[in-house]
Amino acid sequence: MAIPKFFEFFEAFLLAVKDGEIHTTKEVYSIISANMNLAESDLQELIPSGRQTVYYNRIGWAKTYLHKAGLIEIVSRGKYRITENGKKALESNEKIDIKYLEKFKQFKEFHQNKNLNIDAVEIEIQEKNESPMELFDATFEQINNVLSSQLIDEIMRLTPSEFERLVVKLLLKMGYGNGIVDAGTVTKQSNDGGIDGIIKEDQLGFSNIYIQAKKWDLNQKVGRPELQQFVGALQSEQAQKGLFITTTKFSNSAVDYAKNLLGVKIVLIDGITLTKLMIKHNVGVSVEHTYEIKRLDSDFFTEEL
Repeated sequence: MAIPKFFEFFEAFLLAVKDGEIHTTKEVYSIISANMNLAESDLQELIPSGRQTVYYNRIGWAKTYLHKAGLIEIVSRGKYRITENGKKALESNEKIDIKYLEKFKQFKEFHQNKNLNIDAVEIEIQEKNESPMELFDATFEQINNVLSSQLIDEIMRLTPSEFERLVVKLLLKMGYGNGIVDAGTVTKQSNDGGIDGIIKEDQLGFSNIYIQAKKWDLNQKVGRPELQQFVGALQSEQAQKGLFITTTKFSNSAVDYAKNLLGVKIVLIDGITLTKLMIKHNVGVSVEHTYEIKRLDSDFFTEEL
């Protein structure tokens, strides 16, 4: 089954601690997953950022909301117990959602904090099921997906030689050839022998990365024959490292061929990966806003102040 909505964990959390005993985070997560019959694959599903599972993220937010409403108490770090109001909530047989939590003054004050502008966010949460962090991650991912599309549009307007220079610039920005004079070069088109660029990996030139850059129409696919030609070019240079980078995709046969090569390593970068690397390393993009997402440092409060 799919992971329940973020606010559907309110009641699940209360049921996990309904006996009035102190329960650890691990115990609560285990009880909830058992009560909801969640499969291991469900429990391993990650939020868009990949930093945390959806399951842990949603329960974590549910815990925060329940605590703000006074339905659970945090006895000590990572240990929880249901309160009398929490027991009454279960006995009421009412739906325990955000609307129910707003019955409690302390939660309403938290929820309607004028500095948070949270009402619109909560509507979005209830419609889309995600926790606030999931919504933020998903929005961030959506913005980057749009940016990737815009980058591809701009890249497709470049000439082949401009695309080759872009690829070399990206690799240098990623740290390859760091500290080496003239670390990245684009070969002359009239005599490139199937090699479009070279990145020096050491000062004396013992190890180089040889580049093939193909600016192809997005409807095409780079196939095995193109990789075989590239391997031939690498062998003529007695090279062992190659990077084949394109604006489009690779065929399955091309991917299998690259995986099973002996004596030479070829890394394949398709158009989607190319734009993601450009975004990550600020090539062709600029930073518009920077946000810091912070979490409570519980260790700080367990140390002597």
